[in-house]
Amino acid sequence: MSIVEVDRLSKEYPAFRLQEVSFALEEGRIAGFIGRNGAGKTTTIKSMLNLVHPLSGEVRYFGLPLKDNEAAIKQRIGYSTGTVNYYPKKKLKDLAAVTRSFYPNWDEAAWREYMTLFSLDENKAPAELSEGMKVKCNLAVALSHRAEVLILDEPTSGLDPFSRDELLDMFLMLKERGVAILFSTHITSDLEKCADDIIYIREGAIVRASDTESFRRELGEAGETLEETMLRLERSVRHG
Repeated sequence: MSIVEVDRLSKEYPAFRLQEVSFALEEGRIAGFIGRNGAGKTTTIKSMLNLVHPLSGEVRYFGLPLKDNEAAIKQRIGYSTGTVNYYPKKKLKDLAAVTRSFYPNWDEAAWREYMTLFSLDENKAPAELSEGMKVKCNLAVALSHRAEVLILDEPTSGLDPFSRDELLDMFLMLKERGVAILFSTHITSDLEKCADDIIYIREGAIVRASDTESFRRELGEAGETLEETMLRLERSVRHG
């Protein structure tokens, strides 16, 4: 069942245009969002969250349009569009207390579990954390209110290989619980480990949105990794 539907989203900037982007996210599936820097991944994600206002198109969660149901929908989704950059000198426990007040479904046991899993010290402030630990903190917040959908922009960026593996294992666990996950990444080897679906965007337009097996079969060549497929496709466009 489609739990998120992105329908013909368009957005224009002076030097870039998002061109009627459409795809769907399914319950209990992990979708990897790939494309070059500047291809439109972050603009799409921010449009999906109403952090930027699209020129046209619609996003629906749980069958409801985001435009008219934003507050209710955001109680049911988790999102992270970068590292923690608010209140850099407040302790993590204080940030959690503030965030908790916005979410009736906040799960304190889950917050504690993720703090332990990610080796985060609640008495530290974001300013004292490495970039990788900031990513983990943001994810702990996103995961601690029983989100049914996770939308994550470069969640594994800045993490060491061991921490990335931990995070991907968590994605697989959440998938088993029926959570839909969309995450953009440049680390295509992460997709090899966990992605059920691939959404490939180029110059603001969706090239392909399909299950990973179909993506490989129809766009890949024998023996190629996903990274090799993407590099070949990008080079073919650049060289005409």
